[in-house]
Parts: sequence; C-alpha cells; structure tokens
Amino acid sequence: MLPDGRRLHLQDGPIDLVIRADGAPAAVAAAGAAAIAALDGLLDGLCAEIAALRAPPGAAHPAGPVARRMAGAVAPFAAETFITPMAAVAGAVADAVLDAMLRAAPLDRAFVNNGGDIALHCGPGASLSIGLVDRPDRPSLFGRTAVHHRDGIGGIATSGWRGRSFSRGIADSVTVLARTGAEADAAATVVANAVDLPGHPAVRRAPADSLNPDSDLGPRLVTRDVGPLAPAEVAAALAAGVARADELVARGLIVGAALQLQGMVDTAGRPGIFAPPLPAIRPEVAHHA
Repeated sequence: MLPDGRRLHLQDGPIDLVIRADGAPAAVAAAGAAAIAALDGLLDGLCAEIAALRAPPGAAHPAGPVARRMAGAVAPFAAETFITPMAAVAGAVADAVLDAMLRAAPLDRAFVNNGGDIALHCGPGASLSIGLVDRPDRPSLFGRTAVHHRDGIGGIATSGWRGRSFSRGIADSVTVLARTGAEADAAATVVANAVDLPGHPAVRRAPADSLNPDSDLGPRLVTRDVGPLAPAEVAAALAAGVARADELVARGLIVGAALQLQGMVDTAGRPGIFAPPLPAIRPEVAHHA
C-alpha cells in the first residue's frame, strides 16, 4: 500500500499499476486481493504470445484473454494504418485487472492506472476528476475532465512522442477518453500519429528498430525530437490530429480527445467534456472551445 493508505501499488516488469477502490471496507479488501491475483502470471501470458502481438491484426490470432482484448482494440484501425496489438497493451492490462476487481466485489468507484493508461469505474452517482498532462516526460497539469457514471467512459490513455512508447507523430500529448482502457490506448496512438508535419526540417526521426530491435514498428520512422515550430505550423499539425479524432468520435470509437503541442491545445468531442481552465489553449486554435 502507498503511504496514503488508499492506493495499492503493483509491479511486474514493465507493468506498473497504481490502484484505488472505493466502497465498503470488505469490498475494497476483496478487490485488492483480486487485483493481485489477476496480475500474477499476466505478463508471462503476454510474453508467450509476443510474436502474435507484434504482428498486424489478422496476421496472427492471439489466444489469451488480455491478448484478445488488445487485438480487438486495434482492429478498427487495421485497414487504414499500420498498427499492432501492442498499441493497446497498457490499457488492456489495466482493463483486465479492473474487471477482476469488479467481479470480486461491488465498488462505488475504482481505477487502475498503468503508467498513465487508465481503466476506471464509476458506479451510479459516482464521478472521478482526471488531470490532463502536457508532457508525459515532465508532467504538469494543463486541464481536467470529470468522468461520471452516465458518460460511458471506462478508459483514459495518453500518447505522444515524449512518452515511454514510440510515436510517429509530433504531439507532446494526446489524451483520449473511450469506453475501455484498451480502446483509449489504441485510439490515443492513432490520433497522436496524426498530429504531424510530414517532411518538416525541425522534426528528427529514426527507424524504430534502430532504437529498439524488438519494436513492433520495425523500420518505420518514429519521432525523436521536435524543434521550435511557428504558431501556424503548430495549428496545422493539431488540426490534422483533431480531424482524425473527430472521425473516431463520429464512428463511436472514442468519446473525446485533448491534443497538446508546444503550448497550444485543441480538443475533440462533445462541448464541455474538458473543463476549463485550459491555460495553454489559444482561441485562434481551439476547435471546440
């Protein structure tokens, strides 16, 4: 347990979970035990299927429940872009642990935060306040959103070139709200990739496999550095990402997204889903102010 006595910290290799459950004391204890049991062996199961999880959807057929969840989350994007189930691994792990907790006990609300990719549960009348970070490598809050039971949001994920995973775009951060953690994780990857200025001299890229030979992206170029951009260039890159996010909202794949690049912010989704203040937002750029 962490010092606050309310959050449970579980770690296995790259899986690093911070968990909180609210409810009756017996229910919270049962949920914590279920989370521990759910994580035991989960990583081993994923490693046993790693070849299938690094292949595009349809090229292989993962068998385990978490692996299948990953594959299902990326499947809607497979026909239009290169993506593998690994794009949803963090969110899918969070979903699996949260599902185990909810099967074990009735909870008022709960979350499983897997390195910033979060599965969450709000029972009737419950809500969670979520902070939005501008840079995953140096997090500070630039805005917030509140998730209620009625919203149908069970997952929040953030992607960007400064994060722990590779990105093909130039967004500092893209935070996506979706039905599940796995779906938010996959969609955040897709939207972050769309925030881009192809061929711009201020953007430095390298083949993914030159940085990590085991990367599922192989020789595809990923962003390593983004130099200063003019405001109009930032606006253009964000607009490309918002267009992609708006499409996913229209398809029912996500509920909303907040996109941040070099101090400018744009959003997609229903008006008001991201609560002010958003101190980095600029009226001339804001899409759904």
